[in-house]
Amino acid sequence: MTYADPKCRLIPCLWFDDQGEEAANFYVSLLPDSRIDHVTRAPDDYPGGKAGQALEIQFTLAGQPYSALNGGPYFTFTEAISLQVICDDQAELDRLYAALSVVPEAEQCGWLEDKYGLSWQLIPRSMPAMLSDPDPVRAKRVFHAMMEMKRLDIAALEAAYAR
Repeated sequence: MTYADPKCRLIPCLWFDDQGEEAANFYVSLLPDSRIDHVTRAPDDYPGGKAGQALEIQFTLAGQPYSALNGGPYFTFTEAISLQVICDDQAELDRLYAALSVVPEAEQCGWLEDKYGLSWQLIPRSMPAMLSDPDPVRAKRVFHAMMEMKRLDIAALEAAYAR
């Protein structure tokens, strides 16, 4: 789905100082069904910038369209917004942790912060079902196991669930 698709109605826009194109290229390298769709570049008479610099980057990340805006240093990311990635196995979780996490002290319960200050949540595909199990005792064991982890360990979460 892209901007041109009439079904496309909601596109998250991520504000960067001037590293939006670099970030978008990095992000699309991490997940399947990801690509740069379009880059709008500054004209030669762009005030306050360099001709040809990326202004807005339209990209698809895991099938979801996004926009990156190089809007200057006025705003930064906070933990109030994060991107969730549903991971199929521990190998995928570990690969994404290794690629994305640059602030180990910010890691908690599967949350991490990348080199651009954007927060991510790496979630095992099985975790939402375990946390919402009709047996509150099982769900609580998974929740408490998760709360003790920085990087999520699928085997440990499943063991807490199965006990």
